[in-house]
Amino acid sequence: MRFRLLKKNFIAFLVILIVFLMLFYSLRRTKDETNVEVTEKEVSQTAIMVKFDYGTIENMRKSVYDSNYRQFIQNGDKFPLDPEVVVVVQVHNRPAYLKMLIQSLEKVIGIQNTLVIFSHDYFSEEVSDVVKGITFCRVLQIYFPYSIQLYSNEFPGQDPKDCPRDISKEDAVKKGCLNAEHPDSYGHYREASITQTKHHWWWKLHFVFERVRVLRGYNGLVVFIEEDNYLLPDFHEYFKSMGELRKTKCGDCDILAVGNHDSLSGFHELSSQTETAGWLSTKHNIGMGISRELYYKLMGCNHAFCTYDDYNWDWTLQSLSGTCISKPLKVLVARGSRVLHTGDCGLHQKEDCRPEKAQERVDAVLKEVQTALFPPVLTLTDHGSVEHQPHMKNGGWGDVRDHTLCINYAVRL
Repeated sequence: MRFRLLKKNFIAFLVILIVFLMLFYSLRRTKDETNVEVTEKEVSQTAIMVKFDYGTIENMRKSVYDSNYRQFIQNGDKFPLDPEVVVVVQVHNRPAYLKMLIQSLEKVIGIQNTLVIFSHDYFSEEVSDVVKGITFCRVLQIYFPYSIQLYSNEFPGQDPKDCPRDISKEDAVKKGCLNAEHPDSYGHYREASITQTKHHWWWKLHFVFERVRVLRGYNGLVVFIEEDNYLLPDFHEYFKSMGELRKTKCGDCDILAVGNHDSLSGFHELSSQTETAGWLSTKHNIGMGISRELYYKLMGCNHAFCTYDDYNWDWTLQSLSGTCISKPLKVLVARGSRVLHTGDCGLHQKEDCRPEKAQERVDAVLKEVQTALFPPVLTLTDHGSVEHQPHMKNGGWGDVRDHTLCINYAVRL
């Protein structure tokens, strides 16, 4: 009898012990999860407090690395939902035009549902402060780590021992300059300021699709624009409508071009019209919507892109269309552009920049097209299959160092 009582007590003790251990484990797990949440929150708060250090080149390099690793989402608490549209802006050093772009973004209906990524290759407090002032949507700033600003006296900047642009190869070899064996197709040697834009564009493409953590699971298209672009107020809704049109009526369209380089004359008639075409550098390089599927196709042409002797990313892309990419790229184009080009100076024109005049032109355009925005239905004119459009390469990209760095972005991110 006594043994039975002891046995019952022992069993009860075991049950209590098991229950206690389960409760302890559950509480411990909850505490650990809470600590993880706190840690993640602390990281975000730390990211807010970490200031980009412009003091020295070495400090800027470290700040670039830290910022790209942390990927702090500005206004993330205010707009917690996943983005409907992602816009990536390539930024250099034209703050006046950047301010105009941001003013246009603020007026876009639905902008609160957009993630805007600013990709910088020039680092200054002025440019940074312009972006930090955005309060109307989620923002991420990323930084091109091989900027010539960070490598002013060595590759990928301009090394003092590099060959002058117009020296002959024979004289370059006699002189013994660094890249004497590698002029471009026209006998010219590299200029760092010319090569940077193509480097930045290709690095940015890798980084956005492969490394931006907040975009994991995002299956929509990413729109690529530049700092001297201006978006019309119905950009967000129009782009979403184009995306739906692509799904239902243009399944073989590789790219959405929500912008074009035509004037806005006749906009009231063209506002709701779209058409298909073969992708051309001179027509479809503004407001490009790129899917993850197309990104993978482009990555299959990593070597071809990085060794093609043209310093322009868009002309290089056109060369891949129908060659390395076996089927020429087909683009769905908005006939009434929702992206304007405001810049009157840039890579080849450094002087006489008049952003105030550009603003006047934009204001006039907005008054003219306002009543034709937000068309209820889009129409499509499909011109069928497209053909490869060859062109003569522009050169400026003959240096094997550029080739190697470009090819290795996928590894070095």
